[in-house]
Amino acid sequence: MKQYLDLLRTIRDEGAVKGDRTGTGTKSIFGYQMRFNLADGFPLLTTKKVFTKGIIHELLWFLRGETNISYLVGNEVHIWDNDAYRFYCERCKATGVDPVEREEFLARARNAEQSPIEGYRYGDLGSVYGAQWRSWGAPDGRIIDQIEEVIRTIKSNPNSRRMIVSAWNVADVEGMALPPCHVLFQFYVADGKLSCQLYQRSADTFLGVPFNIASYALLTHIIAQICDLGVGEFIHTLGDTHLYLNHFEQVEEQLSREPRPLPQLRLNPAVRSIADLRFEDIEIVGYNPHPTIKAPMSF
Repeated sequence: MKQYLDLLRTIRDEGAVKGDRTGTGTKSIFGYQMRFNLADGFPLLTTKKVFTKGIIHELLWFLRGETNISYLVGNEVHIWDNDAYRFYCERCKATGVDPVEREEFLARARNAEQSPIEGYRYGDLGSVYGAQWRSWGAPDGRIIDQIEEVIRTIKSNPNSRRMIVSAWNVADVEGMALPPCHVLFQFYVADGKLSCQLYQRSADTFLGVPFNIASYALLTHIIAQICDLGVGEFIHTLGDTHLYLNHFEQVEEQLSREPRPLPQLRLNPAVRSIADLRFEDIEIVGYNPHPTIKAPMSF
């Protein structure tokens, strides 16, 4: 994962100090690209331990088309809790409903209970990634499943230059708990191998980017298996690529560590469609990272 460590150094040494939405402040660069040959191993960061359970469950949640945190909370994955609670409090303020405390909110979100707010279930996030990937609403009333469309295109016309999935639905952005950070990805087939390029508009480099790399590498492996292809590259193209100012001690700790060999990914070969995929079908083998480095998350 030299590519990722080089990115940390580039931001540290060349980035511009800027304000941001959260008020924390960042050091950032604009426009950066990393390439990962998936034949070299699964690109999961080894200079700190990454929450692999969270990566897998979040991707499955996206692929299920879900937009409520019930599935994640039920599997003890809490990476979306804060955004969900903030979104809920905003709905309460707009409708004059008194909000429940955070812990009660999460307990009710576990079962996606109906709230006193009309049309809102505890844990709803609006039409975030899962809705856009699996049920994009067309102006004529059709529902477009972008994931199935791209799989059909890979199988039937692998030379297509239109194998794209977008999460950035301009009409829906204002109704989302968090506008998509990883906004668009494109597949490419050559020599019997599937590659994927992601464009990410905003990248929290210390906390989020290792998650994003592993998630889209995993997605590439899954789609490749379903389409009877090998894997090529994952290309990660970044827009506003930043380190929060309260993460720099953690960055130096990470840069002091020597990378270890990459793990390998094993998928259940029986999985032949997205609908078949389960958590138990995904195994990361030989992951031996350095210890976790904790850092605060900005909202």
